[in-house]
Amino acid sequence: MSDKNIGGGSAAGQWYFNTSTQLPEQGKKTRIEHRMGPYESKAEALKAWKIVQQRNKKWEDDDRKWEDAGENGTDHPKS
Repeated sequence: MSDKNIGGGSAAGQWYFNTSTQLPEQGKKTRIEHRMGPYESKAEALKAWKIVQQRNKKWEDDDRKWEDAGENGTDHPKS
């Protein structure tokens, strides 16, 4: 099986983000369950992780507001 990605570049030259170690790595070194990517650069891999963290925090905050509104008997907030 080839290690080429759909774009035609070698996967070994691509960057991935390891969600277990929370570090970028070049090439497919980590199992797919713990790998995000590919990205063109180490900086892009790090940026993607920051975006994931920001979105997760927003979703958690929104969930907390939703649950608090339900417990207080008020209407759920609009997104």
